[in-house]
Amino acid sequence: MNEIIDYILRFLLGETVSPKIIAKVGYTANPKEFRRYKLVILPSAFFSDEIYGTPESLPHLPLQIWEEAPILFGDSTVEEVGKTRILHADLIASTYFLICRYEEMMQFTVRDVHGRFPGKESLPYRAGFIDSPLVDEYGKLLRIQLREVGLEIPKLSKQIHKMYLTHDVDQLSHYRNFRGFMGGLLRGIRRPKEGNKAIKSYFGGLINDPWYTSPWLFKLDNSVRQKVGSDRCEPIVFIKVGGGLHKEDKPFITHHIQDFQTLIMLCKKKNITFGLHSSYEAGINPDRIADEKKHLERISKKKTTYNRHHYLDSREPEDMQALINVGITDDFTMGYADVAGFRLGTCRPVKWINPKTRQLTSLTLHPLTIMDGSLSDKRYMNLNAHEAYEYCIRLINMVESWNGELVLLWHNTSVEDTPRLYHRKLYMDIIAYLKTK
Repeated sequence: MNEIIDYILRFLLGETVSPKIIAKVGYTANPKEFRRYKLVILPSAFFSDEIYGTPESLPHLPLQIWEEAPILFGDSTVEEVGKTRILHADLIASTYFLICRYEEMMQFTVRDVHGRFPGKESLPYRAGFIDSPLVDEYGKLLRIQLREVGLEIPKLSKQIHKMYLTHDVDQLSHYRNFRGFMGGLLRGIRRPKEGNKAIKSYFGGLINDPWYTSPWLFKLDNSVRQKVGSDRCEPIVFIKVGGGLHKEDKPFITHHIQDFQTLIMLCKKKNITFGLHSSYEAGINPDRIADEKKHLERISKKKTTYNRHHYLDSREPEDMQALINVGITDDFTMGYADVAGFRLGTCRPVKWINPKTRQLTSLTLHPLTIMDGSLSDKRYMNLNAHEAYEYCIRLINMVESWNGELVLLWHNTSVEDTPRLYHRKLYMDIIAYLKTK
């Protein structure tokens, strides 16, 4: 646990705070050790062998408040013992609980129809801070405390540290296979425009398919990269190359056909990073990730170290060990499908902590800020266009205020040029806003 405690302290205080300053912060309940530190965070019982992993370890609502921030463990008491300030708010345990998805491990029977832990069942949603990165607020409060006890702490830069503009290719096209073409023709009996689209796509080439929006998306993404710099903006396309018998993995993309190679060549031309979109089946059986990663690398002729699960179907926290085993270094799954916000309690990338073994790992988790379908789906947030834009801007501004990462997920299918969907215009409006950052 010492390695994890040290990591959490460094994470809370940030990279600009020197190790010498961090060494002046203790996490101990032993009064004999207090004098060694300028500030001590008093541990709650959360990590004790009698409590950890039991129902008693889960926070109870309503949460206590310290300095206007809800705390999961401990209380709001601040006292001075000699020359040492003692915080009773257990920021270490509270941070650990959020960034390692502890409650999802504990409440293993709470899952939706896809085996996912629902965002609306999460503590951040029920306690009302799903749209605010509470862990980053803890870091700010801790830095304030250290300044008050006489330590020099640099101020946080208010800028989006990095933007990841990501796109999941679940279906490359609508009408390019025979089944899709025939379906379009049949629906065209009542809706002639759709029939015409199907004919134009099937016989006229991929560029005429309404779901082949990647050229449009990549143009917008690269306009942001050109404006803010490649060090602050990285477009990524996550490609699904596997699947099983589940309908969620269908239709399969036929990777050897020219259409798919067209996408691959476009990504390389536009300098778009490739990521593995591990299948729905791989969410159920993580051992399948290895074969899917090899397949993607074989057809793209590029090494892949990024992953996002199809349907955001990262079912159990401990399943992420399968990603490490096959050489995945960065995962971009960590958002709830049913509500946009901060699943990990932070807008900054974190190293995955296995809550079962209590081990710090090499896998970096990038919090997913906004997914298109979360905003509009009637089963999820069910926002209209204006509400969706306002909510997105609020989350973007929140990320900026904490010098965090912004991770957006827009599917190629959601930006079809049609008045039925608002995501095309919404994405354009968001891109325009990001260019001012």
